[in-house]
Amino acid sequence: MPEVVIMKEIKGRNEEYARSNRVKYAKDHVLAVNIMGAPGAGKSSFLLALCNELGARNIKSAVIEGDLYSSIDTERFSEEGYASLQINTEGECHIDANVVRQGYDKLKFSDGVLFIENVGNLICPAEFDLGEGLRIITASVPEGDDKPYKYVPMYSYVDAVVLTKCDLIEATDFDRDNFTKGLRAVNDAPVFETSVKTAEGFKGIKEVADLIETKFRAV
Repeated sequence: MPEVVIMKEIKGRNEEYARSNRVKYAKDHVLAVNIMGAPGAGKSSFLLALCNELGARNIKSAVIEGDLYSSIDTERFSEEGYASLQINTEGECHIDANVVRQGYDKLKFSDGVLFIENVGNLICPAEFDLGEGLRIITASVPEGDDKPYKYVPMYSYVDAVVLTKCDLIEATDFDRDNFTKGLRAVNDAPVFETSVKTAEGFKGIKEVADLIETKFRAV
C-alpha cells in the first residue's frame, strides 16, 4: 500500500521539522501559536484584535498566513503594522512545519508571539505539528454547536477553543451546553466566548490574551 508508506514518510519528516522549529523558537524567545478553524470562522478578525491587545501589553506579534491562493489577510496585517508573511498552498488543505520554518526565517522575528493562521479546514491541520507551543481553534457561532461531535480529531488536538461571533448566539439558537458537552467528551480545553462587535465579546479576547501572555512569559 504505497499511499500509506508515503504518508508515514511525510509525517515523519514533518515531525523532524517541528522539533527543529521548537528549538529555533526557544532560542529566539518566541511563542508560536497555531490558529485553526473553518473558512469564515472569523480567524483573522479575532487575530487582529488579539494582536492589538497584546501590543497594548508591550508584547510583539508577527503573523504567518496560510491560504490556498490569496494574500488578503496578510495585506490587512501589514497595513496595521504587523510583521506578516503569506504562505500559499495552491490547493493543499494545510501548512506543514517545513514551510512554516521557511516563512519564519524570512520574517527575522524574535522576542514575541508568532501567530500561524492555518488554512481554513477542520480536518487536515490537526494532522501536522508545526512546532507550536499553543494550539487554538476558532469556532464561529453561525457554524453551529455540533462541530465538536463532527470533527473529533481537531477538537481533541487543541489547547484552547475560541468561540467567535458570539453576538449572534441568540439569532442562531447556538446551544452552549450541547457544544460544551461534545467538547468535554474529547478535551478539557478552556472555552473563550469572543466577538469583535461587543464589549462583552472583547472581554473574551482579553482572556485569550491573558492565556497567551502567561505562556509567552514562561518561554
